[in-house]
Amino acid sequence: MLKKLKNLFESFTENGNASVGDDNKKDVIVAVCALFVEMGRIDDTFTDEEQDKVLSILKKKYGLAGEHADALIEEADRELKESVDLWQFARVINEKYSPGDKEELVELLWQIVYVDGKMDQYEHYLMNKLSNLLRLSHKQLIDAKLRVLHG
Repeated sequence: MLKKLKNLFESFTENGNASVGDDNKKDVIVAVCALFVEMGRIDDTFTDEEQDKVLSILKKKYGLAGEHADALIEEADRELKESVDLWQFARVINEKYSPGDKEELVELLWQIVYVDGKMDQYEHYLMNKLSNLLRLSHKQLIDAKLRVLHG
């Protein structure tokens, strides 16, 4: 797996697939993926549909091959298990993402929430928590939700 991750981050450097500086690409991408994974498993189940949605986002948004997306999910999961809270991931994202990038990220998180067609209380709580951690207004959170539901 370490070789897959090394290849992944080398490919970002060579192909320019990420929109942040080379030194911080790994941290930002792992942070974003950690939020995706946390959203998928907030209700204690990371369903196949949720995992497929996360993989699809990673492949589409970041241009990752399947094995690289899988390795990134494993790395993000490891980081989540070692973390005390989500603030460390939000801090990295806040440092490197513009408000527009963060709105797009929240929209992707809403896609994960609604992959099963509904939002449960845990997903609702986490979306509100993440909007605060990412310094987004309630209006930005709801606008992103509506784009997903009616887009």
